[in-house]
Amino acid sequence: MARRNNEAVTRIRLKYVQAWVDREGRSHHYFRRPGFPRTRLPGLPGSPEFMAAYQAALAVPACPIGATRTKPGSLNAALVLYYKSPEIKGLSTATQAMRRAILERWRVKDGDKPIALLPPQYITHLLSTLKPHAARSWLKSIRHFAQYCVVNKLMRSDPTLGIRRKVPNSDGHHTWNEEEIAQFEAFYPIGSKARLALGLGLYTTQRRSDVIRMGRQHLRDCQDERLRERGVRSVLSVRQQKTGTPLVIPVHPALQAMLDAAPSNHLTFLTTKKGKGYSANDFSEQFRAWCDAAALPNICVFHGLRKAALTRFADDGWSPHEIAAFSGHLSLKEIEHYTKHADKARLAREALLRMMTKENAQRTETVKPEPRELSKPLKKLQKKSEG
Repeated sequence: MARRNNEAVTRIRLKYVQAWVDREGRSHHYFRRPGFPRTRLPGLPGSPEFMAAYQAALAVPACPIGATRTKPGSLNAALVLYYKSPEIKGLSTATQAMRRAILERWRVKDGDKPIALLPPQYITHLLSTLKPHAARSWLKSIRHFAQYCVVNKLMRSDPTLGIRRKVPNSDGHHTWNEEEIAQFEAFYPIGSKARLALGLGLYTTQRRSDVIRMGRQHLRDCQDERLRERGVRSVLSVRQQKTGTPLVIPVHPALQAMLDAAPSNHLTFLTTKKGKGYSANDFSEQFRAWCDAAALPNICVFHGLRKAALTRFADDGWSPHEIAAFSGHLSLKEIEHYTKHADKARLAREALLRMMTKENAQRTETVKPEPRELSKPLKKLQKKSEG
């Protein structure tokens, strides 16, 4: 199929047509003429639909010179300055990427419009067209950009001032329960890539963005004798991508067994079929495929393993500070978000045990023991004393 498509492309050479064939054998054609808009052409060269689209593209007038030039005072011009500023460069890489993606979508829609007097009503209307979680992300991105513009006198005032967006109450991603973890482990033995992915999420408590970057270069020998006596041979020395927090995570013996069974000739523990590290989205898709193969529900996602690990810590009675030292959370409030249900369940169990212990003690005090039957000699003595 790919060969036939290539032959069709080479037989017909049309001016301003750019053609290529993808790995699945599908041909793609675009009309690309300097000063004219880029247009995709359907079908194959010579076909009626292709030639009609080609003729239509030829008939389109050229863009006026300077039409795409950035206008001073416009959203385009302000974003160019903002992207070069220390304000956005001081954010984490992941946050920068997310905010740029949002602002670029805004630029496509309103890039040529002036922003000096951007009214708050416009921001309110824009947010009303979005779902609650997306609206909050947009508001954060636009607010940070607007504050930069106000400081640098690109805007008269902050149009986001006083605007709030609440999201529905939610516990977030599903926390894996012990049955789901056991089901995954039963399907993927130690030595498989899927089992290693589960172990890294469950025993390091780290986010997807950090797990996919972990490799043997992050391993150090464990120097704590108490841990070594309990089978801990190494620690993971990592810096979180989202927060920049440096962490030294003891490697649980169960995770150590998975690492020992994994290939050691790659830069990262988790690699694609080609031996390269995963991107965040590619890893999420692969982990979803592993879960589907193990017949786990769609609510089981990788981030739920982090919550499962923190739930285990809370069940074992770890303090919030101990959990934060392991997970890297900067706020104890965030830890409470993950562990509140586990804490409540543990406290409820302890309260019930105390109540049952108290009831048993009271029952023992109020119930008199039944008299035991006397022996014959004691019965004779009892009769004599009564006579």
